[in-house]
Amino acid sequence: MICPYCGATTKDEHPKFCPSCGKTLEQALAKAPAGVLAPGQEETFFEGHPAAIGSIGAVLVVILTVGLAAIYFWLKARGTRYRITSQRVIVETGLFGKRVDQLDLYRIVDFVVERSFGQRVMGTGSITVDAMDKTSPITRIDGIRTNVMGLYERMRAAAEVEKQRHLVRPMDLERP
Repeated sequence: MICPYCGATTKDEHPKFCPSCGKTLEQALAKAPAGVLAPGQEETFFEGHPAAIGSIGAVLVVILTVGLAAIYFWLKARGTRYRITSQRVIVETGLFGKRVDQLDLYRIVDFVVERSFGQRVMGTGSITVDAMDKTSPITRIDGIRTNVMGLYERMRAAAEVEKQRHLVRPMDLERP
């Protein structure tokens, strides 16, 4: 475990006190140095809708349907909103009736970044998150127009910080 206050490494997995500064872990998290967010503070990494036309395939469909598919793609994109912060992923879906799904980053087990040729040409990408969550074990963040690899790196680092903050240690269990 790494003390978030002084950066000292402890041998114990779940220590009550930091061997270097003597603070309890709660005190250390509450008085983190500049550049480290205190508990409860969230930094927004991405907020927005997926791209209406996120790949070359979608462009071809729009051309073949003389633009009618563009209306469908636009409505579908407006019906989804993503908010990714340093503590959670929030996916809001629906045009008229809304469904909000929240996933805490400390529950994330694995990430998959997808950038097909068509997505790379259009400047979009997708991130699939595998989590220890009963309601949404797999969450897809589809067709977002941002630096997907940069967002993935920030999410991965924030997930590790959240796991340390919540004292979560994932275990690999072999299945028979």
